[in-house]
Amino acid sequence: MVLPPLRLTSGDPVADRRADYAQCLAESGDPAAAAELMAQALELVPHWPAGWFRLGELHLAAGETEAAIRAWEEVRRLDPADQLGASVRIELLRPVPVAETMPSAFIRTLYDQYAPRFEASLVDSLGYRGPEMIRDALLAEGRSQFAQVMDIGCGTGLMGAAIRPHAGWLRGCDLSPEMLKRAAEKGVYDALEVQDIAHLAVTDARFDLITSADVFIYVGALERVVSWAASSLNAGGVLAFTVETLPEGLGDFRLMPSCRYAHSEAYLARLLSEAGFAAPRMAPIVLRHDRGEPVESLIVTAVLTEARMRRQNDGEDMATA
Repeated sequence: MVLPPLRLTSGDPVADRRADYAQCLAESGDPAAAAELMAQALELVPHWPAGWFRLGELHLAAGETEAAIRAWEEVRRLDPADQLGASVRIELLRPVPVAETMPSAFIRTLYDQYAPRFEASLVDSLGYRGPEMIRDALLAEGRSQFAQVMDIGCGTGLMGAAIRPHAGWLRGCDLSPEMLKRAAEKGVYDALEVQDIAHLAVTDARFDLITSADVFIYVGALERVVSWAASSLNAGGVLAFTVETLPEGLGDFRLMPSCRYAHSEAYLARLLSEAGFAAPRMAPIVLRHDRGEPVESLIVTAVLTEARMRRQNDGEDMATA
């Protein structure tokens, strides 16, 4: 994914001018001098999170890792919600990243900015075909009609458009209101709502298919969302999603330099089995290209067993806290 540009506007004309000069120095190949000038701008506007974030980037470009971390820690102090994703940058500097998910505010901000050019960038430039691949995988398994469908992390509605001919009733949710506006314009969903998939609540609603195309790349630990899906599907219902592939031996999941999570097949198989899904099918695919390189990924489809539903009906709480 190509991230949207950082918006550098402090409101102070002198600080903004210095930030612009710093950017010119960085582009000319002198990030150390750019960082020094950016630090001078921040003396005028010390409560400017975007300025501190940019300072961190300049320090890192100059090889000053500790200074970059200090700048990004200041971003987190000024903005605990972390709209700019400073914690993600800090995490990537660890020898082994350990964070289990990304800040919701960062994802929302990212995609609210990205929404106007999302499809042109992802589909046209990066060759993304995740929704069609999920649909085709379901059809290849002989599953062509679903009465109730939930598309979590629906974005601008690419998955919805692909699955609409096979859905009786289709709901979508996403963290970004701007993405949902564009999904609504497609006219393929029966209902849309702003929802953070990291905090989905089990309700009386039950689905025959839950899809999630290119969404779990922002969620490392999938226990909560998989448990929600298992509690929200009808018996025999299907969970279908894509992930980027983490080579075996590197753990269950890991935040990659691309700022996306990758997941191992062994982790997914274990997690789905523990949640009550039958042996999942995992098909290797190239989900998109990134800087000209193929992104090795998986399409995962898993069917909820009747045994799981019987345990739920007997009152056993299967959802993780």
